[in-house]
Amino acid sequence: MPATRSTLLPITLTAVLALAGCTGSDRTTDEAAPAAPTPAATTPASAGTPTGPPGAAAAPVPATLDFTARTIDGGSFAGSSLAGEPAVLWFWAAWCSRCRGVADDVAALRRDNADRVNLIGVAGLGSGGDAMRRFARDTGIATFPNLADDEGAVWRRFGVTSQEWYVLLDSTGAVVHSGALSQAELRRRVAELA
Repeated sequence: MPATRSTLLPITLTAVLALAGCTGSDRTTDEAAPAAPTPAATTPASAGTPTGPPGAAAAPVPATLDFTARTIDGGSFAGSSLAGEPAVLWFWAAWCSRCRGVADDVAALRRDNADRVNLIGVAGLGSGGDAMRRFARDTGIATFPNLADDEGAVWRRFGVTSQEWYVLLDSTGAVVHSGALSQAELRRRVAELA
């Protein structure tokens, strides 16, 4: 019987923590960022790695963007492709009703700012590939890149602990915000990035 109890405790704690992140908290300040450290944003990890169109000056790749991941449709994504431009990383889970509720707004934000700011979705927290693809298709967010991060590598890289979370990066790759945002505050901050 003790073996069953020791197995159920981690599963129960994981479920409680995952559901707690989908409670609809309206934290809108940088104080909402988790205590986990984020990578240094200005340390070049791959200085001189070409990004951008051929013939353009290569932007150095900051440590924050030195990662690769799979997209929900099985493609490959390089964080270095974001170097030199502001970006918004939206962390979501396919089973999160709050994420589903803001998906239209996030897609509209992407449409309105596509020429100035990159928007990348990062799905995870046990969503599963089929559910991620269905969520993206059903909510209209399949028009921009969405990463399949069920293992949580990108989530850990940016210190994200719950879904419906935003990480805003300036054009140098520095994290200028990490936390929950209302849609109005997200739009205001994106306007400041560009």
